[in-house]
Amino acid sequence: MTTMTATTVAATRVSWARYAALAAKVLLFGLLLSALIWPDLSGIKGKASTARLVVYPIGAMILPLWWWAYGRTKSKLHHRFPWTADLLMTLPWLIDLIGNRFNLFDTVDWWDDAMHFILWGFLTAGVLLAFAPRDLSRGLTAFVALGFGATAAVVWEVGEYFAFIRSSPELQSAYTDTLGDLALGTLGALLAGLILYQVRVTPRH
Repeated sequence: MTTMTATTVAATRVSWARYAALAAKVLLFGLLLSALIWPDLSGIKGKASTARLVVYPIGAMILPLWWWAYGRTKSKLHHRFPWTADLLMTLPWLIDLIGNRFNLFDTVDWWDDAMHFILWGFLTAGVLLAFAPRDLSRGLTAFVALGFGATAAVVWEVGEYFAFIRSSPELQSAYTDTLGDLALGTLGALLAGLILYQVRVTPRH
């Protein structure tokens, strides 16, 4: 592959990631706005809706805000904004809202478990892609993924408990559910780290 072709492919990937990330953010904020206007139809009523309306925009905008304030001039990891990482860090919040909007968490038995595994994988991959050096070894990548994924999973579960579980009927089964969520989130994060490492070390032709 010539240098010109490789550059064109890279530019195409960046463009695709940019448009996908922007579209995901537009859809996310559209769903959040609709939850404010029609709370009964949002799927998050009674599920810490106020906290979600605050946390989800922050989660989706944390990388752009960091880049604007610090990363574009100080980061040694990227010369351009990491759109793929931004997309991966936006998708968990968007998919969670869509799942709640269609009541999948309460009507599909495996949905909650699958989301903890998959969405933590997306989030961890995005964070590593944005902030972790490319030259980390496989072992260090796995440790960083585990460290971030497990910590983020614990923070999420503590937030869920104080936001709505402690005063809901789910409290009776919360302990077992929390252990499962923590395990699945951590495994998803580990798998994401290993996949990201493999993608980074695989030569592109």
